[in-house]
Amino acid sequence: MTPTLLMCEPSRFEVSYVINPWMLGNINSSKRALAARQWGRLHRALARHAEVRLIEPVAGCPDMVFTANAGLVLGERVVLARFRHGERRGEERYFGQWFKAQGFEAVSLPPDISFEGAGDALLDRAAPIVWMGHGFRTDERAAAPIAAALAIEVVPLRLVDPRFYHLDTCLCPLARGEVLYYPAAFDSESRRRIETLVPAHARIAVGEDDARDFACNAVNLGEHLFLNRASPQLLADLGARGYRVALTPLTEFMKAGGSAKCLTLRLDEQQPQRAAAAA
Repeated sequence: MTPTLLMCEPSRFEVSYVINPWMLGNINSSKRALAARQWGRLHRALARHAEVRLIEPVAGCPDMVFTANAGLVLGERVVLARFRHGERRGEERYFGQWFKAQGFEAVSLPPDISFEGAGDALLDRAAPIVWMGHGFRTDERAAAPIAAALAIEVVPLRLVDPRFYHLDTCLCPLARGEVLYYPAAFDSESRRRIETLVPAHARIAVGEDDARDFACNAVNLGEHLFLNRASPQLLADLGARGYRVALTPLTEFMKAGGSAKCLTLRLDEQQPQRAAAAA
């Protein structure tokens, strides 16, 4: 089945406030024409392997381009985002309207629980679980209502490095069951959870340089992997595992703290099946 993604073209994108460390020093520094070219290149690359649907950008919502944060989709249901920062709360209305118009059953969390969608909630590809990052944007209390709404186990992971404020900036479940991640972004208990649930041969730990280049903020479509930049060693490792990596520079969006994965949302997620023991 062809994957389906949601994107939002960047005509309203700019860095106009600071809600993460990447934005510091970058207010009004974004180059809209370059952002459009970088986004267009990613869009065209993804459209060769997926159906890409678009939501209209909205004035006053410069981060709406980061559609990953709109919600978490599983089957016909979506758990909608509740943004922690007021600067992004205006997006909630438009994303909610879009999902309902597309026929999704929309679920809202209690108003006092922040949740930032598939930026902080990622389906594993080898086990029926959702990895949920918390500590900066998403409330740890979101785990229980998400599990109830989607009938799936949620595994909380505490993020401890403010540069990696969303889970998708430092962890990416891959199609063959591996997990690409930056261990230093997590506390010791969360690292233990990852090591317990993901076999050693399936853990791909990256160093700080790759992490800072958002190598973990990747879009994975089967054997294809799209990301901003990766070191030669990481490219070789991923290639040896059968992944075809396409580098798509996204420097303008990194000024706002996002890259390839942040710019997309999977709309066709289904309940993962537990991999066989020999896999």
